[in-house]
Amino acid sequence: MNQRILTTAMSSLLLLGGCTVGPDFTNPNWASPTSWFTERTKPAPAPSRVVAEPVDPAWWNLFNDKTLSALEARVAAQNLDVQVAEIRLAESRAERGVVGAAQFPTVNGNASYVRQQASNRGVFTKLGKNAVGATDANGTVGGAGAITGVRIEPFEAYQYGFDASWELDLWGRVARSVESADSSMDASAEEQRAVLLTNLAEVARDYMELRGAQARLQIARDNLKIAQDNQHLVRQRAEGGMTTDLDVANASAQVATTAAEIPSLEQQEAQLINALSLLLGQPPQALAAELQQARPVPPVPPTVPVGLPSELARRRPDIREAEAQLHAATADIGVAVASFYPSFSLSGSMGIQALRPTNLFNWNALQYAFGPTLNIPIFEGGRLKATLELRKAQQREAAVKYQQVVLKAWHEVDNALTAYETEQRRREQLTEAVRENARALSLAQSRYREGVANFLDVLVAQRSLLATQELLALSTTQVSDNLVAIYKALGGGWETDLPLATGQEDTAGAAKGS
Repeated sequence: MNQRILTTAMSSLLLLGGCTVGPDFTNPNWASPTSWFTERTKPAPAPSRVVAEPVDPAWWNLFNDKTLSALEARVAAQNLDVQVAEIRLAESRAERGVVGAAQFPTVNGNASYVRQQASNRGVFTKLGKNAVGATDANGTVGGAGAITGVRIEPFEAYQYGFDASWELDLWGRVARSVESADSSMDASAEEQRAVLLTNLAEVARDYMELRGAQARLQIARDNLKIAQDNQHLVRQRAEGGMTTDLDVANASAQVATTAAEIPSLEQQEAQLINALSLLLGQPPQALAAELQQARPVPPVPPTVPVGLPSELARRRPDIREAEAQLHAATADIGVAVASFYPSFSLSGSMGIQALRPTNLFNWNALQYAFGPTLNIPIFEGGRLKATLELRKAQQREAAVKYQQVVLKAWHEVDNALTAYETEQRRREQLTEAVRENARALSLAQSRYREGVANFLDVLVAQRSLLATQELLALSTTQVSDNLVAIYKALGGGWETDLPLATGQEDTAGAAKGS
């Protein structure tokens, strides 16, 4: 009868093993707009316009710059921030393996040898002669204890065997823990993608800034040549008595002022090369040989694929990371709820114990123990309730953070699209200004040579040309920078280029199967 009751109870407990308490995670709902906001507000199409076409993961190829593409291809393998993120992902996978081990029984083998001497003045002296016996297993005559004058001799014990234990996951506590660990591992993977995306964009941005600095450096050198030619012309006219030393001084000051711009631009060039070297895990000036030769700022393409608004949450790794963190926080509530319920575990041990080595393989030396253990939480001083409230609060916090990340993403995309369109219109105006200022300088120089204008007109025209040329170079750089910002905001760049650290290939597959 007792055996039948025990069997029925065990069967009921095993059936309850499929019960999982706590809330189930559901993907958060968010309403995406049908079109990008800027499509409804922009006044006129820009020379380079966005189109709702699939985003190329290797978006930097749109600039059609082989040097930039070569640099981007090295980011995933050489950037140190990406390598740190890879290691953190490996740590997360290992932690998931530790948590997942609770799903399975634990089995331990053991073997021991001990030589022991009991106290002749201890508790055994109260047992009397029969406690030790006439002769022990080592062949030693007993008779110790209450009989005075008889000594308890040391003895030896040999033992080997194994023990096992297994906690039945009746309420899904372990299952929820594994679910939380899986989600945390997913969040670490998304964090790695976010780091990769950030560094891909940073390499492109620094590259644009480098080419922009080189363009401005060339503008300064060209204007220095113009200023030197003007200085030479003024000196010739002064020697011929056609002008005064005031014009010579003004011309010389313009040469010095223009020349003073060159060192700071050379400094910017060196610093940007160093910035790119650091992003690729290289020492200072390691990329100087391949980057010091000046090249134009990579132009933007006529059309820019930006995908559909509904794809944003699936593409941006920070949104995916926030969703995974929300999933983990939801699963942690289930772990806290399960702690209120009784836990049931099975344990057992079996082994051989003998006082002589010759009996270590004797079946009569077998010893074993097995049975269930039931643990019921009765009084925890409010710890379980406080833990549950903490997990619920953390889940609410994760939900708000998810909403915050999504909203921030929409703002970043909209701001980037707006900046891209408006900066192109600004660049068009600056292009026209440079063209007119160059024409004005040419006319001023001709009139000065003919003696119908003073040198001040030449100076004003040259300074205006230099200022607008620098502004145009900055604007051209900014347009390309804004395109980089668009793709960073869209979350493009990691889909086909997510490296695994050494050994992660095996860890990734083993984590969920452990």
